[in-house]
Amino acid sequence: MPRYIVERAFPEGLDLPINETGDRLCRKIVNTNAEEGVTWVHSYVSLDRTRTFCVYDAPTPEAIRQVGRRNALPVNGITEVSVLDPYFYLGMGRDGHESFVAAHLRTPWLPFSYIA
Repeated sequence: MPRYIVERAFPEGLDLPINETGDRLCRKIVNTNAEEGVTWVHSYVSLDRTRTFCVYDAPTPEAIRQVGRRNALPVNGITEVSVLDPYFYLGMGRDGHESFVAAHLRTPWLPFSYIA
C-alpha cells in the first residue's frame, strides 16, 4: 500500500479537544477513512497549530481527497513517500551485504534465535 504525507492548513488553528468530543471526532474520521481503504497512521502538528503533516496509507491520492471531503478536512498537498532512515545503512559492508545486527535492527520483531 502506498504511503503519503498529507499537508493540511488550518488558518484559524486546529481545534481538536482532548476529551470525549475529540475522541468521537477521531473515531468518525478513522471509520470514514476505512470505507475508502485509507489509514491515518499519525500526524505532526505545527507549534502554532495552523498546519498538519499527516502520514497516510492509501490506495491512491484520490482516495485521500475523497475522505478529506467527507471528513470536512482540508487537503493542501499530497506527496507519495518512502522511508529513509539512518539505520538502513548501519552495518552495510563494502560488498553491499547487510550485517546480522543491521538486519535485526531493521526487523526488531524477529528474535535473535529465529534469525540465527
